[in-house]
Amino acid sequence: MSASSFDSFFMAGFECSSHRRRDGVRLDLIGATGHDRHALQDYRLCRECGFLTIRDGLRWHLIEKSPGKYDWSSWLPMLEAAEEVGLQVIWDLFHYGSPDCVDQAAPDFADRFTEFALAALELQQSVSKRAPLVCPLNEINFLSWAVDDGYFPRVGPEQRGWFKRQLVKTAITASKAIKRQWPESTIVWAEPLIHIAPHDKRRQTLRDAERNLQGMYEAYDWIVGRTEPEMGGDPSLVDVVGWNFYPHNQWYYDGPTVPMGHHEYRPLADMLVEMAERYGKPVFLSETGAEGSGKPSWLHYVCNEVRDAMSRGADVRGICWYPITAYPGWDNSRHAETGLFSSVVANGTRHIDERLLAEFEVQRALFAGMDTERTPSIRLAGGARR
Repeated sequence: MSASSFDSFFMAGFECSSHRRRDGVRLDLIGATGHDRHALQDYRLCRECGFLTIRDGLRWHLIEKSPGKYDWSSWLPMLEAAEEVGLQVIWDLFHYGSPDCVDQAAPDFADRFTEFALAALELQQSVSKRAPLVCPLNEINFLSWAVDDGYFPRVGPEQRGWFKRQLVKTAITASKAIKRQWPESTIVWAEPLIHIAPHDKRRQTLRDAERNLQGMYEAYDWIVGRTEPEMGGDPSLVDVVGWNFYPHNQWYYDGPTVPMGHHEYRPLADMLVEMAERYGKPVFLSETGAEGSGKPSWLHYVCNEVRDAMSRGADVRGICWYPITAYPGWDNSRHAETGLFSSVVANGTRHIDERLLAEFEVQRALFAGMDTERTPSIRLAGGARR
């Protein structure tokens, strides 16, 4: 890696989606969860629970309401709060949602986003002594699928795959500009880690499932220049390979979710080892989590698999529980109890899920007890290791 890595192995992620649904309704999960009003309190709670690194995001649609004019009032208090508490933040610059004055399909979209990204990091550098640590675009593969399949509103021509190329071009343009301006910056990405199993053993089904699965690799392959080199990708544009993995991330081709424990369910450890070998980079779980009473058992499973992957040589840098607070569902605003922390209650605080917190403590102890010769060290700013 070219710069700093993570201050803590376990991380907390705040849901920061701000896209429009297909019915045109704009979501703002930072606002809906009360995180915008309680950022300082939320960050203190994270630190008290042992999370020194978090993922959080900017709301581009609130910052650039007219072309080229930036109002940082929705983000500056969060920057200052993180600095006050002493948290390391991976800032998502574009978590699906862009301003209404920005056309994601326009030829100049890559330049528009890059201008915004550079301006944002100039502000971050004016507040923080930490080098930029960013995820420029969240889940390129998912966002392009959502547009292609009509889950999000149509962007650009009705040509399947066109929008993914637009997003990757934007990712490459912005990342190169960030690295030029701040060579010590750390750029991470977050893409869905999936498995697609054939529902029968016919050759056509096997081919269809495998072809469908290949979409998982495309964003990273293009950004690092592994394939489609004419797009300008380069390995230097990815410092840490992030993967988002949830209980529903494995399914049958054209069918239902593969249940954990089924022979078609692929072990997470195998997937992490594959990705570490494929890209030759450190990896981390940029998102993982479960809902309700299944949260502690899911964390238990994930951590066991991560330790297995690390024992087999994968350089795994961390696990981010996402989201760390309860949140209203995208489609119908249902209450999703996924977090370590509850929604904000009447007295302005959040309850803590003690069962999940206890599992975090167990897992921290297990990771701390691993053989240090096999556990990858994490380089921090200034060259220190922990």
